[in-house]
Amino acid sequence: MTHFIAKASFAALIALASNPFAAPTASASEWGRAPAVDAQYRPVYACSPVQAVQKARWTGLRYARVTNVTPRRLVVSGRNYRGWDRMVFANVRGCPLIRR
Repeated sequence: MTHFIAKASFAALIALASNPFAAPTASASEWGRAPAVDAQYRPVYACSPVQAVQKARWTGLRYARVTNVTPRRLVVSGRNYRGWDRMVFANVRGCPLIRR
């Protein structure tokens, strides 16, 4: 009889100990909640060619396209009201204008 009581109490102890660990799993799968997606954030340290072309178009350069990319600069060529022109942007965050 003592062997049965020992096994029953051990089973009850395991059942009580595993109950708190089951609660977060059950609450995470509620209906109506979207599953959490782990998206990795990667900071932007360089000037993207798309951003450089957009800045060139905003400043009045038509038919703007990237003609040269180096680790230090991006060159965007196009037309303005006088003729063919180019703009040089630094290849850092924010695409600052170096020369026009």
